[in-house]
Amino acid sequence: MKKLITSKIFQLMVLALFTVVGLNAQTVTGTMTDADTNEPLIGANVLVKGTTVGTITDIDGSYSITLPEGATTLVFSYAGFADQEVDIAGQSVINVSLSPGALLDEVVVIGYGTVKKRDVTGSVASLKEEDFNKGIIVSTDQLLQGRVPGVNVVNNSGRPGGEATVKIRGNNSIRAGADPLYVVDGVPLDGRNARAGLLSNDLGSIPNSNPLNFLNPGDIASIEILKDASSAAIYGARGANGVVLVTTKKGRAEEPSIDFNVSFGASTILKKYDVLNGDEYRAALNQYGLSGDGGSSVDAFDEILRTGITQNYSFSIGGGSENGSYRLSLGYLDQEGIVKESGIKRYNMTYNANYEFLDGKVGMDVFSVASHANESIAPISTDAGFTGNLIGQALQWNPTIPLITDGDFTTGTNNNTNAVVGATTINPLQLLAAHNEDSNTTTLLGSISPYINLTDNLQYRYRFGVNYGTGETRGNVRGFVNVQGIEDRGFAAVSNATLSSILHSHTLSYNHELSPTVSMNAVAGYEYQKFDFKGYAAGGFGYTVLDFDNTNALQNTDEQSRGMFSFADPVSEIQSYFGRVNFNISDKYLVTATVRADGSSKFGDNNRYGVFPSLAAAWNLHEEDFMGDGAFNEFKLRVGWGQTGNQEFPAGAAQERYQLITGGSQQENVANPDLKWETSTTINAGIDFALFDYALSGTVEYFQRTTQDVLLDPFVSEPGPAVRAWQNIDGEVYNAGFELGLTAFVIDQEDLQFSVGANIAFLTNEFRNPTGADIIVGDLFGQGSSGAFVQVMRDGLPLNTFVTREFLGLDANGVSEYTDGGNTQVEFGDPNADIIAGITTNLTAGDFSFSTNWNAAFGHQLYNNTAMSVIPIGNLGNRNIDANLIGGSVQESTANPITASSRYIEDGDFIKLANATVSYAIGDVADFRNIRVSLTGQNLLTITDYTGFDPEVNTVNLRNGIPSNGIEYIPYPTSRSFILGVSASF
Repeated sequence: MKKLITSKIFQLMVLALFTVVGLNAQTVTGTMTDADTNEPLIGANVLVKGTTVGTITDIDGSYSITLPEGATTLVFSYAGFADQEVDIAGQSVINVSLSPGALLDEVVVIGYGTVKKRDVTGSVASLKEEDFNKGIIVSTDQLLQGRVPGVNVVNNSGRPGGEATVKIRGNNSIRAGADPLYVVDGVPLDGRNARAGLLSNDLGSIPNSNPLNFLNPGDIASIEILKDASSAAIYGARGANGVVLVTTKKGRAEEPSIDFNVSFGASTILKKYDVLNGDEYRAALNQYGLSGDGGSSVDAFDEILRTGITQNYSFSIGGGSENGSYRLSLGYLDQEGIVKESGIKRYNMTYNANYEFLDGKVGMDVFSVASHANESIAPISTDAGFTGNLIGQALQWNPTIPLITDGDFTTGTNNNTNAVVGATTINPLQLLAAHNEDSNTTTLLGSISPYINLTDNLQYRYRFGVNYGTGETRGNVRGFVNVQGIEDRGFAAVSNATLSSILHSHTLSYNHELSPTVSMNAVAGYEYQKFDFKGYAAGGFGYTVLDFDNTNALQNTDEQSRGMFSFADPVSEIQSYFGRVNFNISDKYLVTATVRADGSSKFGDNNRYGVFPSLAAAWNLHEEDFMGDGAFNEFKLRVGWGQTGNQEFPAGAAQERYQLITGGSQQENVANPDLKWETSTTINAGIDFALFDYALSGTVEYFQRTTQDVLLDPFVSEPGPAVRAWQNIDGEVYNAGFELGLTAFVIDQEDLQFSVGANIAFLTNEFRNPTGADIIVGDLFGQGSSGAFVQVMRDGLPLNTFVTREFLGLDANGVSEYTDGGNTQVEFGDPNADIIAGITTNLTAGDFSFSTNWNAAFGHQLYNNTAMSVIPIGNLGNRNIDANLIGGSVQESTANPITASSRYIEDGDFIKLANATVSYAIGDVADFRNIRVSLTGQNLLTITDYTGFDPEVNTVNLRNGIPSNGIEYIPYPTSRSFILGVSASF
């Protein structure tokens, strides 16, 4: 019945869309200027009131608009200026001058609608294109880093296209699935991507790619972050970790215009590990009386690196008329990684269009993105054992032994020097030559959204959305490299994954002035979304031809060493009913009430539906007479309460499930009919303000959030093998914090402007009242790390608190000493930053402009698993070591065991100059308009005491579905980049 109703409604809409009537055209022209300076306002908006017919001003502030029949009023607007409405009354020329107005009157996107910023009652942060980070930006989340109070973005890897960890107001869940919900032009994303993973081998598993890689950042017009429950409750069971609304650029009702951007960049490594060079290694051998000098001096780490070249091209064409607008963009990105044989190539096409009929009473929005990404993947995993990965092998290589001997890769069998290369030591150049892995992922995202203005105040909109991704990965390791299990055998595998979702959304929006002092904005809707994820992999070991890409001959392998794997997640569905109403009383008092009911197939039979309400209110004090004409241009008090959910656990988690195995089947999941979502309850209080004619504006907020019914999937013992048993455990995750965001226009003159933006958040995180034993997380990897862990979830402590042996120093024999002989586990801080901050500056002098973006984090710790397991003192004589181990007051023994301890816990505090851009506006040349050249530096400066590659690190590994946090284990290093760009229009 649901599908039949949807089909019939859509058919009626299509019929209505093709009923077109003629228009009596009237044209109005004019100019828009700044009332204070008389300068033209470029790109200002001109809109026919009550319709979506509009245009923008050109480089001279001029405009021309053709009016639909019945048009009576034009609305003139520009960011930072007060709107002005003018009665047309038969006029053909209308010139207007706008006065500086309320910055809080800018329109921001909220769930299923838009509001003026001054009417927002919840905690909503809005970034426009001019606010985004600059540089080599592959994924959307990189645009936000350091820009929004309380939003922490940490890159998990320096690999082009690598994942990032995004936390909005702290860590809200103890398990995976704690990322925010991303909604692109009204279509909620799955949160995963279709990049296929290979069968495992001794080199470990390559980390996932960023699920937002398919979007071209150049196509994004704005990003809104819904931070509190009163704003995010409209997304119900998927809003607990915050919501990120991405709005792409649209066409304008104007003559066709073409924009293009071209940039070229070069990237090098940001920071290297301090290991011994050849001469230092020889000196250390002499100091310890060891052999192992190969007589040369090499830097193996340099040999696997390169200067990565990036090319980025984007081209768009857009235009339209009073009956519709369009924008088509094409993009190509080619980013070489700083590690050889790595990089990403991405091809994008984005199309947006709006069509209107029947004097704007009927219309349709169309949106589509097609993207293809090709990733070349270097063998840099996060869970490799003693064998390590390419980074670890380069760090460990004995710097006195050449990498090439007599034209061949140096190994333990052909090394003719006095030093012996161990049989387990892998030449990093040889691994690069032997390894080949390529991943191809194609993503399609699109929606068609017809609508009918049933009355002047009531609109019905239907949205049909599709998100489809398919990926194929082909990996081959040739048998001439001495990797355990692969040497003289080879390894090859091919995998495929398909991820799809469909969306049906129906909304009714109502806007009406109930009285001269009371207005109401309301939305009600029904939504249905279905998700499907499946894939397979096949491969094996033992190929008869070693020096060959055996992904093209999988059958040419040892029959006993072949492997096959396939999966199909249970199809998951979510059905939702939602509503929101906003009241504005005299522009002084604002009230918002929201409720959403989500029914999900993931939930247990006894908890099919969850209801998520919220309530918020705001008071615009600056509108009160008692405020007078003082310094405040804006002063708003906000309070809110609400509940949101987290349903990001696997489909089928509540069901009894079995997996097929050789000879039969075995249970893999225990049924739980009571399984339900995690519930987060949030209170939020804030102040929005603007002073001194908007010279200073900002926001101050306090929030408190408690998450209950925490999800976990421990193993349970049943007759037979241990199986998963998903459950809502006792205990709460508590987060609280104070946020401050400020923007100051320090200098605002005709030819000189300087502004500063700053944000800071003070965060508290705690795990409260759990029952049962500690939850163990934070697995370590590499030599000496088998079975070791360093993090726990424990009552009264922050999530992922470090718990390990307390290192007291070295005894007289150079052996580590620990409290209680290492038998006592001690708490040593946590990886959750207590303070996160960002500062932006913008300077404009004539046609020159200069901007910077700094971000920082304080009050957290990191675990350096790289220093512990990859370059310990025990390597000396065969492999390289950490340079800091030489020269201390006590000589460390080479027999000192590798042991997890507080020795490797370091302060993670840092201040980073994330990017700086200088640009020059050339202006118009011949037929080209708005020509601008720019030079951007990315990751220019990092101030930190952390000894690893980068304090912004999060090498994610899972233990029973719970991710580690703040542990570094030989990740892909971070790069420093310089990018030259040119943009123009014609």
